[in-house]
Order: sequence, then C-alpha cells, then structure tokens
Amino acid sequence: MRGGHRQSGELFSYIDLEARVRRDHPLRVIREIANATLEALGGDFAALYSRMGRPSIAPERLLRAMLLQACYSIRSERQLMERLEYDLLFRWFVRLGVDDAVWDHSTFSKNRDRLLAGEIARRFLDAVLAQPRVKRLLSSDHFSVDGTLIQAWASLKSFKAKDGAEPPSDDDDGGAGGGRNAEVDFKGQKRSNETHASTTDPDALLYRKGPGMEARLCYIGHGLMENRSGLIVDTRLTKVSGHAERLAALEMIEPWGECSRAVTLGADKGYDARDFVMELRDLNVRPHLAQNTSNRRSAIDRRTTHHPGYATSQRIRKRIEEAFGWIKTVAGLRQTRFRGRDRVDLAFTFAAAAYNVVPLPRLLAEAPS
Repeated sequence: MRGGHRQSGELFSYIDLEARVRRDHPLRVIREIANATLEALGGDFAALYSRMGRPSIAPERLLRAMLLQACYSIRSERQLMERLEYDLLFRWFVRLGVDDAVWDHSTFSKNRDRLLAGEIARRFLDAVLAQPRVKRLLSSDHFSVDGTLIQAWASLKSFKAKDGAEPPSDDDDGGAGGGRNAEVDFKGQKRSNETHASTTDPDALLYRKGPGMEARLCYIGHGLMENRSGLIVDTRLTKVSGHAERLAALEMIEPWGECSRAVTLGADKGYDARDFVMELRDLNVRPHLAQNTSNRRSAIDRRTTHHPGYATSQRIRKRIEEAFGWIKTVAGLRQTRFRGRDRVDLAFTFAAAAYNVVPLPRLLAEAPS
C-alpha cells in the first residue's frame, strides 16, 4: 500500500530527545566522556565568570557545540547555529531542548573567545586524558612528535613593508581593473619577516616548507602522541622558525622524561640534530629519530638503531600524520579561520582534543575489562 505524503497537523510532540537517538550511536559514548570532562572543569569555569550580570552561554554547552563543529566539519559559527536550529541530534548532544532558542552566531563567538583567558582548550584536552577509562589506554613510555603548518587567515597582499614604503599596485591609477581586491605584482621584490609584516595577522610569518615550494603566511602546530593508542597528549602552536619543532618537542616531552625509567621519542629526520639528541638524553629520553644522512652525518648511531624498539618507534610515529590530517581536513584547520596566535592556539588544541574523543568509543569497546 502506498503511504501518504501529507504533513500531519500535530502541534506537540510527546517523544523525548533521548528516544530520538539510537542506543548504539557513537555520540552517546562521546557525550558521556564530554560530560565527565566538563564536570571536572567546573572550578575552572567558575573562575572565568562573574556572579553578577546577565547570564551568558553556559560554557558546558559552548564546548559541546564546539566538539560537534570540529567532528562534523562545520566551517562557521553561523552554519553551526543553523544546524542547531533543526538538528535534533545536535540539540540532544548540546543539551538544548526542542523549544529552546538557539544563540546568535556573534554571541557564540564572543563567549568562545572568553575561554582564552582560562586556557580551557588545553585543560579540556588534559581532562579527557585524565579520566580513568581513558588513562589506561595511554602509554607513559613511548611517544612520537611532529609538526605541521597551519596556514594563516591572511593573504600575501597583506604582507607589507614595516616602514610603509610599498610600491604602487597595478590599480592605483583607477583603471578598469580596480576594485576592493587590487592587483599586486610581487616580481623582483625582496620580502622577508625582518622587513615585512602582515597587516591582517601580525603574528603570522612567511615560511617555505621546502625548496621549490611557495612561501605562505602560517603557524606551526606541534603534537606529542603516545604510541599505544595513537592519542595526542600535548600540543603547542608557535610562530614559524627553523628550530621551532625541536624546541616545542623538548618542552612537550620534558614532563614525561622526569620519571625514573627512560622513555622513547620517535620523530622524522627533521629532528636529527646533535644538540637536540643531547638534550633528549639529558632528559632521560631515548631519541628514536629517523637518520638524516643527506650530505651529513646523522646524530643517531648504531647504539640506538640496533634496538628492536627503534624500528617499532619508526613505524608507529607515522600515525601522528593521521591526527594532523584529521585536524586539517575534518576539523577544518588546513587554513585557520582565526587571527592571532592565541586564538589559533585555542582552535588547534581543541581540534586535537576532538580528535582524541572520536576513536574513544571503539578503543573503549576493544579494551579488556
């Protein structure tokens, strides 16, 4: 029998949102983890808000919505608010009732920026990993480190001389090609971070990833991964420089190297520098770095490479690229939407926390009880 297609005229629904979400939906486990994490951060939230004045968006709802934005590749706050308006799954996850009003996108952005003051993104990442069910999945002995470029929300046309002495653009004569986005010819110009700066995002610096590649305004995001489950345990976001990756790696691995037993750190050949290897050994960290023998002598010798664990570290360390790939494609940080190092750092750290949360339903199901 053919079913009817006319819309029913009921004005009320008697089905709870909880019943709308199937029992085996992976977001159920993720919401349990998020709820426990947010409960642990209650004291940090209280320190950020005054007891007087008009109530703002609850930080718990704010962070749940940000998790959905990262996991579902929603590229703007305006689209996130639109999705919350009609998606019952999103309302259930954020804990909004069917009749509750959705916030304005500008209000959401303003309340999100308040989280910068309390470093909530980093504390959220730490609180997720500190949960007993999650903590037993982590390795405290074997780690991997790497860095990735995060393109800034600024164009090369904004990269202008600091002294204001810029050559005229092609459209300064008011010709037919005029418009808001004027044509600029960079041929023959010497442009460097010492003499130029972006007027859109002054914290972003010009950087070339390799020979023959174009230079872009960007930041470097660094991640420290534990090797058992492939979860990110620490992050940093720095300005670009030739030594930024090694300095960030030392800062992230230092707390783990203070224990009595030695830990290992896997990395690619870009970290193969004698000073870096010596610093790691002073921290009681075994440098399982890929050897760089291109017209030079590697700082990693036979004393390290003959161990079976070295080959294992070199195989597993490549999994950190999966995290960076997810952060840049799914979470949308190939080119950040934010300006300023602090705001980009918050977005990168929270995207790393969201990456950790996504595989937890599977990892917890596979873990022995």
